[in-house]
Amino acid sequence: MTARDARLHAFRSDLADARLKGEVSADRFVTGRPARIAASVADIRKAPRPDAGVNTQVLFGDDVLVFEEAEGWAWVQAERDGYVGYVGATMLGARAHAPTHIVSAPRTFLYPGADLRFPIAGQLSMGSTVTVTSAAETRGTHYALLPSGEALIAGHLRPLGDVAADYVSVAEMFLGTPYLWGGTSGFGIDCSGLVQLAMRMAGRNVLRDSDMQAAGLGEPLDPGPDFAGLKRGDLVFWKGHVAIMTDARDMIHANGHTMLVSREGLKDAIDRIGYLYGGPTGFRRL
Repeated sequence: MTARDARLHAFRSDLADARLKGEVSADRFVTGRPARIAASVADIRKAPRPDAGVNTQVLFGDDVLVFEEAEGWAWVQAERDGYVGYVGATMLGARAHAPTHIVSAPRTFLYPGADLRFPIAGQLSMGSTVTVTSAAETRGTHYALLPSGEALIAGHLRPLGDVAADYVSVAEMFLGTPYLWGGTSGFGIDCSGLVQLAMRMAGRNVLRDSDMQAAGLGEPLDPGPDFAGLKRGDLVFWKGHVAIMTDARDMIHANGHTMLVSREGLKDAIDRIGYLYGGPTGFRRL
């Protein structure tokens, strides 16, 4: 049998994705049932328990395949990045409407109707996908209406396929966002989640974890003496961490030091991080 990364392939000793038959051992193989995330943000956990660690998150409108539902938990695989784990079954919905737009603001409110004075009905993160059925205007503010009748600020959306020109500029929109282990949203995000979401908004779907990104994003880069060869958009990797260069000297990253998405000088970060975790393990250019 071929070795498979369990983060990216749905298999257990008792159950596995039917597409893996002949590649992994399992008592039973099933075809995943299509579903869609209906919660603002859904944690993907290591195990079907509320105290289990969070590996990553999926956002409203993300499509998943469901391989099992039991005792309030669903074992799923996210279709966008392939990540496997457990989400609360109540966070799943049907793929009733084809998404038309993506949230392009870091965070936005969902209203019960086209009026910003209404008490909010929820909130969505950048990267969430929605179906816009019509438009409305109230006191000069433009709204996009959803099949439910709920409304979003139209200027916080853009059509699917309309991508940002510079993924670093997207990442910079998250400055000050709280650091959250496993986070992938504007409400809380980690280092590789920031890279993944910013690149997605620029039209590039990438894998989730920093080791995956270090192994496959762009091409390896030798920054030269004193790191003088780095430029905006290059990635710097440490063991378990990634940062985005904003220019030849400075970087942006979600980090546990400030517990925020913040700017930091590369050399300052190398000195600070090296004390506990060693120096950079690699550099990559897209």
